[in-house]
Amino acid sequence: MDQEKVIVIDFGGQYNQLVARRVRECNVYCEIYSYKIDIEKIKEMNPKGIILTGGPNSCYEENSPSYRKELFELGIPVLGICYGAQFISYANGGKVESADSREYGRANLEHFDASNPLFKGFEENSQVWMSHGDTITAIPEDYKCIASTANVKFAAYASTKQPVWAVQFHPEVFHSLQGTQLLKNFVVDICGSRQDWSADSFVETTVAELKAQL
Repeated sequence: MDQEKVIVIDFGGQYNQLVARRVRECNVYCEIYSYKIDIEKIKEMNPKGIILTGGPNSCYEENSPSYRKELFELGIPVLGICYGAQFISYANGGKVESADSREYGRANLEHFDASNPLFKGFEENSQVWMSHGDTITAIPEDYKCIASTANVKFAAYASTKQPVWAVQFHPEVFHSLQGTQLLKNFVVDICGSRQDWSADSFVETTVAELKAQL
């Protein structure tokens, strides 16, 4: 039987391995794939969830990493992080522009939708870590803002029709104090992943499968 998994689609950011590590720390199996992965391969894998990572490019530039809009219509929960959040907006009719100055460092969620499952258990003014040169100036129709900081209106937003969420900050880094909680909320509560994976159990299962094949 295929291993239940969440997949990370890599848009070239520096924290992409860390995203996968944080998911695995929730005892959920996770694999990383290039943004060039074919959508039919994703359909075949039928992952529990999909995470789009950060990256150094601007999503509105020619030849920047992208993906087919169909990804957001599969019914599989999607979470976009930083560049991934910008790409979701841009691909669905929102607007992303170069910011007046690069925002890098700590920020606080001055407003967030505590009823949204992505923010379950969050404290008021939760600290997050920003690292971006572009900013989302408009989100697509049928999406709603679910978190803001003093300088970033769309610090997080979500679709009202599809299971799609996006955060401008980096939940995977230590400076986002409740970032692991957010990732757990996504992969466990939203995606419905079982927390039954560990490195040891994965090795045992893989060895058993190889012995059976041989």
